[in-house]
Amino acid sequence: MTAFSNEAEVYEFLGGIFRRGLEDQALVEQLRPSGVVLRITYTDPDAVITLDMPNSEIHEGAGNGPDANVELFMTADTGNRFWLGKVILPVALAKGEVRAKGPVAKLLKVLPLAKGMFGPYRAHLQESGRTDLLNA
Repeated sequence: MTAFSNEAEVYEFLGGIFRRGLEDQALVEQLRPSGVVLRITYTDPDAVITLDMPNSEIHEGAGNGPDANVELFMTADTGNRFWLGKVILPVALAKGEVRAKGPVAKLLKVLPLAKGMFGPYRAHLQESGRTDLLNA
């Protein structure tokens, strides 16, 4: 059984961490010059999040937002485990747990910045009483 019961929960928690990140001006200033427009397509349940780093925008839903230049494909459970610090993206790519399309090297350059969001993600889960997601 998957940890997220529906698409709305994926947007609340996985989309929420991107929204929180865009509230951090220092982080935004580091992401903007990357030129990365990242689209993550989640399954189980299906959801699509597009993060436009140059314009500091997040778009939810398939077909929303600008065209992506980097795309990732993974289960929502894998996305949750990533934000808990339990998934190392390059390893997950090598194992096929995460599939990618586009210049992934551009994404890997900004990937270390994600570590600063692990704590806020965990805190959001705790505040929401989602121990099931914390223990995934």
